[in-house]
Amino acid sequence: MENKLSPRPIDRILSPFEQFFRIEASGGILLLIATISALAWVNSPWSDSYQELWQTKITIGPSGFDLSKAAILWVNDGLMAVFFFVVGLEIKREVLFGQLSSTRAAALPIFAAVGGMAVPALIYVFFNIGGPGIDGWGIPMATDIAFALGILALIGSRAPLSLKIFLTALAIVDDLGAVLVIAIFFTDQLGIVSLGIAALFAILLFGANFVGIRNPLVYFLLAFGLWVAFLKSGVHPTLAGVIAAMAIPSTKLADDRQLHERLQNLTVQFGSIVHDQKEKIEKRRKQVIHELESATSHAGSPLSRLEHTLHPWVAFAIMPIFALANAGLQIDSSTIGALDNRISLGVIAGLAVGKPIGVVLFTWIAVRTGIASVPAGLSWRAITAGGFLAGIGFTMSLFISKLALEHTAEIDVAKAGILIASVISALIGSAILVLNFRSKQITQPDGA
Repeated sequence: MENKLSPRPIDRILSPFEQFFRIEASGGILLLIATISALAWVNSPWSDSYQELWQTKITIGPSGFDLSKAAILWVNDGLMAVFFFVVGLEIKREVLFGQLSSTRAAALPIFAAVGGMAVPALIYVFFNIGGPGIDGWGIPMATDIAFALGILALIGSRAPLSLKIFLTALAIVDDLGAVLVIAIFFTDQLGIVSLGIAALFAILLFGANFVGIRNPLVYFLLAFGLWVAFLKSGVHPTLAGVIAAMAIPSTKLADDRQLHERLQNLTVQFGSIVHDQKEKIEKRRKQVIHELESATSHAGSPLSRLEHTLHPWVAFAIMPIFALANAGLQIDSSTIGALDNRISLGVIAGLAVGKPIGVVLFTWIAVRTGIASVPAGLSWRAITAGGFLAGIGFTMSLFISKLALEHTAEIDVAKAGILIASVISALIGSAILVLNFRSKQITQPDGA
């Protein structure tokens, strides 16, 4: 029987990325299906049922302490808080252990993300300065990593792994930027009492980490209290997810050597059970299995376990539900005619033009100034393709448009711009990678 090769150090580094890409790529395809379904539903004879469904009131909690909101708000304020919680876990993990953990490794995606946020926002402002849609400048700043990685998955081996890692790190910094934009610019009139209660829950969350509590239920209850307090305070409740994520413990209780020794010992014990007396076998087997579970739980941090558990739920449920609830746009002559509206033009130009310009320009600045270097296997043509794929702003762009724009007509125009820009960005980014692969002209960029 052929022995399996021992894993190489590079395998340990790339394995989490590869698993992440598989989940995100599949989630991106499901997100696309949900988007098409929403558009088909709204433009079908049953469009009224679409609006009725998402405006249905849903109430939770006992009388007097209940929360009653339309289904669309439960999605945008509730489920998206879980989405932002996972985003927060990813940001914390990358800052502590991943692409953003060292200054030089982090510089490239940080510069690229800053350019990919600043240039689109400026382009949008150029189109809308003095107009009613000026507050929507944050709409074209976003990158939808699920859709972007879904496109890369469809392209297959023609998309280098280094581009996927670069784009993922860029999107995580981009998400952090979106969180800051929401926190600073899209906060309603503050309720001081509720904000004080929110601060108390935040202190309890970080205090639980400080004293060494690792039970996820404790953090869930405190995070739920934080979410409700933010909901009542005027601060957007999705930010509760990010704050709660920052409080989740990231350390392991046992290192790899200790785990290896413990597992070896328990494996020997488990193998010896069959030689024990029959009446003792079942009791001993349960005890060893419990000890195995305890040993493996100590080898992983609560942060990594929660991210691993929740990531599929976000990719395969929360984001598709969000798309189904928010992507519905009635396409008629008035919608098509509205595409010369300054809001839609600003969104389209910001995402489809501003994103690639910002990503490539700021990446070039970082490399030419010696602040960062380009990873092996990542060409300028691939970076350009990544810049266009970063222009797929779908999920976060839709989310910010709901916060930034007041009138339904403005939101619909922005929504049309987001869909058109995302399609354009996906097609151009994909074409660059496919043509590049066929021509065999990928070269190593300067500064690598």
